[in-house]
Amino acid sequence: MLDIACVHADDALLVLDKPAGLLSVPGRGADKQDCAAVRAQARWGDALIVHRLDMATSGLLLMARGAGMQRQLSMAFEARQVHKRYVAVVAGHLQGADGDWHEIDLPLMTDWPQRPRQIVDARGKPSLTRWRVLAHETDAQGRAQTRLELEPVTGRSHQLRVHLQSIGHPILGDALYADAPTQARSARLLLHASALSLQHPLDGAAKHWRSPPPF
Repeated sequence: MLDIACVHADDALLVLDKPAGLLSVPGRGADKQDCAAVRAQARWGDALIVHRLDMATSGLLLMARGAGMQRQLSMAFEARQVHKRYVAVVAGHLQGADGDWHEIDLPLMTDWPQRPRQIVDARGKPSLTRWRVLAHETDAQGRAQTRLELEPVTGRSHQLRVHLQSIGHPILGDALYADAPTQARSARLLLHASALSLQHPLDGAAKHWRSPPPF
């Protein structure tokens, strides 16, 4: 069992840095048992998952130490007291003044015939993503791309990926939502959970953790 990078550990919680391609929790089948949670539990026996990152997404993952702390941190997530930021690279030059925040406010629901895919649908759950441009770039072939900072106000499955695809700027390397040429521009999904902040459940101190994107 491989170890997993740990950004922070104390008696209440862990902050791990999950690599792309690793599940957050075990999947179905013997070949899907290796995951961030199992690797953490090999070192911290009481480690319990609080939220998940998609297998293709890298970055900061919060875990609790024990069932009581898991409940407390889960409630903090539900109350939107845990704040997350992501960095993504998307196809095309997304227009927006550098530094200004913009919103994508589109309801999402599961596309049942093609699950786990999600779709924009008026019958879906309210879903809100904030984004801002970090840089307009071009790749080695001269194709336009934009580096974004993202803040998911709600936490729907695949929210960032679907919202960006829905406005015509899919994330590079996205095997579920991007067209074939956009998928082929990166060997991995260019989405990274780069920042995590909360009030520590034991003493209420403001805590902030960062992980620079590896792309």
